Amino acid sequence: MRRAALGLVLAAGAALRFATLDTQSLWLDEAVTARLLRMDLGAMLQAIPDSESTPPLYYLVAWLWIHVFGTGEAGMRSLSALLGTVTIAIVWALGRRLGGERAGLAAAVLVAVNPMLVWFSQEARAYALLALLSALSALLWLRTLEDPCVPRSSGPTARRQAPGPAAFARRYARLLAWGAVAGLALATHYYAAFLIAPQALWLLLRAPGWRERAALLALPAAAAAALAPLALGQRENDTAQFITGSGLLARLAQLPKQFLVGYDAPLEPLLVAVSALAVVAGFAGLAALLSGRIAAAPGERRACARVGALAAVALALPVLVAIAGEDHLITRNVLFVLPLACALAGAGFAAAARRARRPPALALAAACAAGLVTLVGVTRSVTLQRDDWRGAVRALGPITAPRMLVTSAGSFVALHYYLPGLRAASPPTFTTAEIDYLTLPVRLPGGPARPPRPAQPVAPAAGFALIGRTDAETFTVLRWAAPAAAPQPVAPSPGLDGKPAAPFTVAPSSPPP
Repeated sequence: MRRAALGLVLAAGAALRFATLDTQSLWLDEAVTARLLRMDLGAMLQAIPDSESTPPLYYLVAWLWIHVFGTGEAGMRSLSALLGTVTIAIVWALGRRLGGERAGLAAAVLVAVNPMLVWFSQEARAYALLALLSALSALLWLRTLEDPCVPRSSGPTARRQAPGPAAFARRYARLLAWGAVAGLALATHYYAAFLIAPQALWLLLRAPGWRERAALLALPAAAAAALAPLALGQRENDTAQFITGSGLLARLAQLPKQFLVGYDAPLEPLLVAVSALAVVAGFAGLAALLSGRIAAAPGERRACARVGALAAVALALPVLVAIAGEDHLITRNVLFVLPLACALAGAGFAAAARRARRPPALALAAACAAGLVTLVGVTRSVTLQRDDWRGAVRALGPITAPRMLVTSAGSFVALHYYLPGLRAASPPTFTTAEIDYLTLPVRLPGGPARPPRPAQPVAPAAGFALIGRTDAETFTVLRWAAPAAAPQPVAPSPGLDGKPAAPFTVAPSSPPP
């Protein structure tokens, strides 16, 4: 019966991830992914250091994936949706190890409907793979700790027993399995080091000899050494400089809310309150379990304490590093903690249910309801979604003749995905019969913004008349035409918000694949 319930949770989680894959437009970072994946393998690997701030594993996997499913919105994102669905099963196994079948099922439910995990399960970026590998590394790490490297008999004068062949093979298989997943996590995102390093240190302190230490460190150390030159080069490029556009304290304050209901939600204060109260109920049960006020099966309390300590350290380390000056702290970079938190909360709900079943069940149901309301609200409201480049391009109308498009210089990659005919224009003058202005708001981490709305826009050149205006909720488009639609030379002008903008030429072209 409980396995059937897990199947239902997996099916529901998959439906939440796959059903609306193409509802939202690709945003800038996903467009960068699409540009990389359309290259041949060698060119992609050469381009990653200059265009990304993450290691290459996700792009290698996605490059293989798109050769089957294509580089359309749903095709690229379906990889993350699959990884996000598998994460539900892994967190179920982790929760089950922490507190039994009920804990595993509760943890799986929390992952299935968590808005932030669903969000990144629908994004063509590395974060869904990071969440999966983080949960899997924690599960394998816990299994390795619970299987002593050198079995001991009981009693104060007991001698160490040499492991038999089966125990010997199992010991090294578990160490190598953890090391392989740890290495893959490091090759997915550099912030995985904040989770992997405490695990490695803990295992090193438990390992009885140099062979065990070599077995557990070989693969992650090799991955770290191979990635070090790339990481240093990407640090110099500083493609994540935008993060420090908002203060560290503001980003830390946003983190709990975003873990609960994602970046934005309808009725956000209410949903945050409901989710927070529900999760607090789960962690209250966990605290009661750890303090001994709720009875626990052998090893359950120790396992929960270990994973709780691991999650706390893994979250504290990037905060300390940011305070020290290496500040790349943003919610998505610490997403690796969220699956562990769901497993711990699931264990807490299961522990609390041993005293009274109804309150924990109601709290879990409230958390699920808040997650589902958020997910439905995001699907229905463009203001809660990613930047709508697709909608902005549609507002330009059919491109039947060459025209000029004025927008921010950093918009090129996102626009080029939907406008393959987009090219940089050559100053100082341009000849065109139509000039279009397109502006999306600049969003700092956690900060919603609206595009500029000029009340009386000034014509970009003499004689040009406004023939179309779209004031959408997430973008503004103005279209200007020359007299009698006759092409004439014009000079570049600032964007709608008065800031420097880049002129591009747009030629008729086929839609993106």
